[in-house]
Amino acid sequence: MRTTLALITALVLATATAGARAHDASRHRQHQAAASAPSSVRVKLPDTVLTDQHGRAARFKSDFVADRLVLVNFVYTTCTTVCPVQSALFADLQQRLGDRAGREVVLLSVTVDPLRDTPMRLKEFSAQYGAGPGWSFLTGSKQAVDEVLTAFDVYTPNVADHPAVVLVGDPRSGEWTRLFGFPGSEQIMARLGQLQAARRGAPLATRH
Repeated sequence: MRTTLALITALVLATATAGARAHDASRHRQHQAAASAPSSVRVKLPDTVLTDQHGRAARFKSDFVADRLVLVNFVYTTCTTVCPVQSALFADLQQRLGDRAGREVVLLSVTVDPLRDTPMRLKEFSAQYGAGPGWSFLTGSKQAVDEVLTAFDVYTPNVADHPAVVLVGDPRSGEWTRLFGFPGSEQIMARLGQLQAARRGAPLATRH
């Protein structure tokens, strides 16, 4: 099963990335251009109530994030370009994390289209990528979702224009890195490793 999912993920990444890059000639261009230039940002996490793909309602900061390291991206279920690429990326990261997913690191995919993306639709969407424990797809009232999107500086009135971005952060230290475009799994895992090392007070080291 894991091998099959890995093959599917690789195929989605290859196919969808090509399509997304073609489609994004007029959209997301500035974000792709910045893909090789990650930036440090400050994020004040809201504690608004959101609902995951299983219908569980909980607070964003206190429950979905808690004291774990965080990977966040932004999707919507009718997207056929950027979102499949980013979801395939998160599927690969989930596999790389193994049993650390949900325990040390949480993956959060927040919809930018809460009016249409119900928990049921997110559950169907998440199943395509093998989302397991530790990877939550989040929706809620438009006001609640917009509060989260604004906190991460990704809100846009037109869902199709939302930026392709992944954020890697430690809510304990307040350190966040924003990666635009389509960052690689190795780059994201390396940043996670740095944040984990900082928590443990250990020398930074890249693990292969």
